[in-house]
Amino acid sequence: MKVLQYLNLYKPKINDSIKKIYENKLNEVQNPFLRKYYNELMDYFMVGGKRLRPLICIATYNAFSSERDDKIVFPSVGVEFLHNASLIHDDIIDKDDFRRNNPAFHYRFKQYHSRFNLKKMNKEDFGNSIGILGGDSAFFFGLEAFFNNKFDIDQNLKAIQYYENAFKEICDGVLIELDMVNKQSIPMKDYIEMISLKTGALIEKSMMIGANYARVEDKYLQNISKYAINLGIIFQMIDDILGTFGDEKITGKPTNGDIREGKKTCLLIDALEKLDYNKKERILDLIGNPNIKDEEVQEVKDLFLEAEAVFSCKNLVNDYAKIARIQLDELIPNINQSEVEFFENLLKYVIERKF
Repeated sequence: MKVLQYLNLYKPKINDSIKKIYENKLNEVQNPFLRKYYNELMDYFMVGGKRLRPLICIATYNAFSSERDDKIVFPSVGVEFLHNASLIHDDIIDKDDFRRNNPAFHYRFKQYHSRFNLKKMNKEDFGNSIGILGGDSAFFFGLEAFFNNKFDIDQNLKAIQYYENAFKEICDGVLIELDMVNKQSIPMKDYIEMISLKTGALIEKSMMIGANYARVEDKYLQNISKYAINLGIIFQMIDDILGTFGDEKITGKPTNGDIREGKKTCLLIDALEKLDYNKKERILDLIGNPNIKDEEVQEVKDLFLEAEAVFSCKNLVNDYAKIARIQLDELIPNINQSEVEFFENLLKYVIERKF
């Protein structure tokens, strides 16, 4: 079964499980502001998102399980809560007011501040404070998926351990990324380490949680882990390319964001390794300027193209795809045929995606 077929089958069930967790919380609270807060958080979750991580969790479970049932769906949404928790905090760190063509969570409460003309705290501080708490709430809601399901307690405790480790690794990845902003020269290997943690960790743990619930034998776990981490590396590198050269109407994010923020993307790292001194200095002068002009953004993009950074980064993507494919080939004789097609198609989908 291909990724889009899998998505059509399971996304409504994933969304229903997410709504159930929020509705349970809303049934517990009476305070009007708390109800506003949790409704906004639920809406933030429901207006978009590919649901790729719970989908991967479900597919891994189905790949190894003889039981083709839906009891895996509810615990699978834990990783979607953690993913969105990290996005909410990322948007505050990156000063991005929009996500998926909709207001970022913290920006919703900047708008709330303006709408009600609140006086005791400025708009930015109010929105960011609520956003920090929103990410925290999403993280804790994710744990609900492992407390209230039909699996055994030992499996749920192991899933929580994976969830905790994913959260730690994501934080480590973001910390490395923040440190990189202040460095002029970054080796590509340091960037790969960063995205392996920031992006690869949760994709890996999504698969490992699915494997845990299917009680997969230990001898297969290393192949699962390596496939997933390399998939995450590919995902983030393509994300970097789309973040600068993608179609804003499709990606839902502006293509000047990474340049404005001075993010150490694979494109920037590759270009800085190749360009001559003057052009390298010009890029370093321009990036990271929150008031950068449109023509200056285009100048940076043109320098990326001159360095053939997109071409080089896509070649690197193909290298990591080969590693992931080797791991998948090791697993294929031992997994269900419909999931063989899913994981083969997933690799292709991640490389060729436009959003």
